[in-house]
Amino acid sequence: MNVFTRTRAGKVLGGIALVGASALVLAGCTGGGSEAAPSASSGGGAVSEADGTFHVGTILPATGNLAFLGPPEVAGVKLAVQDIEATGDAFPFTTELTERDSGDTTTDIATQSATELVDAGADVVIGAASSGVSFTFVDQLVNAGVVQISPANTSPDFTTYADDGYYWRTAPSDVLQGRVLGNLMVGDGAANVGIIYINDPYGIGLKDNATTAIEAAGGEVSVAVPYNPGDTVFTSQVDQVLAAQPDAVAIIAFEETSSIIPQLVSTQGYAASKVYFVDGNLSNSYEFPAGTLEGAKGTLPGNPADTDFQARLKEVDPALTDFSYAPESYDAVIVAALAAAQAKDDSGTAIRDNMQSVSEGGEKCTTFADCLALINDGTDVDYDGVSGPITFDENGDPTEAYIGIYQYGADNKYTLLNTEFGSLNE
Repeated sequence: MNVFTRTRAGKVLGGIALVGASALVLAGCTGGGSEAAPSASSGGGAVSEADGTFHVGTILPATGNLAFLGPPEVAGVKLAVQDIEATGDAFPFTTELTERDSGDTTTDIATQSATELVDAGADVVIGAASSGVSFTFVDQLVNAGVVQISPANTSPDFTTYADDGYYWRTAPSDVLQGRVLGNLMVGDGAANVGIIYINDPYGIGLKDNATTAIEAAGGEVSVAVPYNPGDTVFTSQVDQVLAAQPDAVAIIAFEETSSIIPQLVSTQGYAASKVYFVDGNLSNSYEFPAGTLEGAKGTLPGNPADTDFQARLKEVDPALTDFSYAPESYDAVIVAALAAAQAKDDSGTAIRDNMQSVSEGGEKCTTFADCLALINDGTDVDYDGVSGPITFDENGDPTEAYIGIYQYGADNKYTLLNTEFGSLNE
């Protein structure tokens, strides 16, 4: 089996976990409060050990400015657990799921949730959706030897974060989404672009990468105006952007979009067809008058959930209307379970040391049951999931991914235009 050794500074040498030392770096979907990453908690608590139970915890948004992403992510986790349990004794561990809220960076809900999950003996934690929130508790999990897999963190800063190999994500870095967003806007004819962005790791990282792509394609970002988490009035930001007379406006935001759009489109009369959204605010839940968003476009990392997968998710949560990051959440649980099965050990350290191996280089398989059967036969596997090929690199990042491009109709609901596949190694 291709059990790998991660050798980036602060990771793992010779298969021995270097637990405890974590660096603070500048800090991405994702929330946060400033350009610098929040100070990570010192952690503590029990270290994840092999005990015969594959214990999955979640720190996903039930409240806060990304609460609309919570239901599809939670449904994806629950569906994965169901599929694992359906294999019966073929999976050598019992399965346990403990759910907790992440809140956002205006609260300390996530750090409390992390402490509770460590104390409860979680081996792997799925979350947070927000990069800014993940930065507040990643060190707690590292110090406890618990694997963290985010289905939606996109901040480029996680790539080089000193996480001892315990942090992974199934969503691609915003290096890729920024590239697609910038090319989309210039390709639609925008030579002069304005950006309103949340002043946190997510907003800053996506703004910077979109700007790079726009300029490389021959366009110009004439104005980029930040707002801070917790802001409720956006008149100044909208006025500053419109003063530059942009051909297009990108809004890199979360639920604050529900206040920005009325000011930009309804009050100022800016055409919705010139507005671009991102994963943090691409939602079907806006309560605007019909036609408010007609023509607006947006980008969303990940392979769109197909109709069969959507139907399975709706069996878990019949109220689902949005499926953003459900595939990534599902795959996060599945790949961790496959890592535990390959290691024959459910501890966080064993899961960490087998995550990359089960995502690349072996025999292709696309379901948990098929991959598990191969592992039980002694075969090295390469899991390709519902979100895409995954294929982790040594930093815990997917090396290639899909970015969906969507457009809003007169009903203020978005539909898929096309999907672009890209490599983070380009």
